[in-house]
Amino acid sequence: MGDEKRLFQIRKADANDADAILACLGAAFESYRCQYTPAAYADTVLDSETIQRRLREMSVIVAISEGTIIGTIGIGISGAEGHLRGMAVLPDWQGTGVASALLQTAEYELLRNGCTYLTLDTTEPLQRAIRFYESRGFSATGRIWDFFGMQLYEYSKSLSDSHSGRTE
Repeated sequence: MGDEKRLFQIRKADANDADAILACLGAAFESYRCQYTPAAYADTVLDSETIQRRLREMSVIVAISEGTIIGTIGIGISGAEGHLRGMAVLPDWQGTGVASALLQTAEYELLRNGCTYLTLDTTEPLQRAIRFYESRGFSATGRIWDFFGMQLYEYSKSLSDSHSGRTE
């Protein structure tokens, strides 16, 4: 049974998914809690108020298997820039293609909405995520912000390279 291909679907989230998204974020980031400041961790895993704001202000995409949300990613659009926020995959599902499918879906949605590049911000403890993003064409921009007492590193990727030959 352990060698079976694990099936999941990707869809846009709605307000009814809020609690399950919070559970996914919490489970995905729990092992990093001690490496985050309390305020940075709270901003990363959200709460009942901030998840509702994210669902209103961003397009949130979820991966679902057997009725359970196993992954999530938020996308925001500002002109030509798409911004990724809050990507998380349940620990038992990491390395199974869920993150790739979420990212691919987010990129398609951003392209459909006229974005030519996308950005994301990440922290030093998330080395596995950084390697994942770099392997998918993201590069550090050199921009670093204070994130509740931690350093927040910006990464970006052109969406137009493979579609129109242009770069940003």
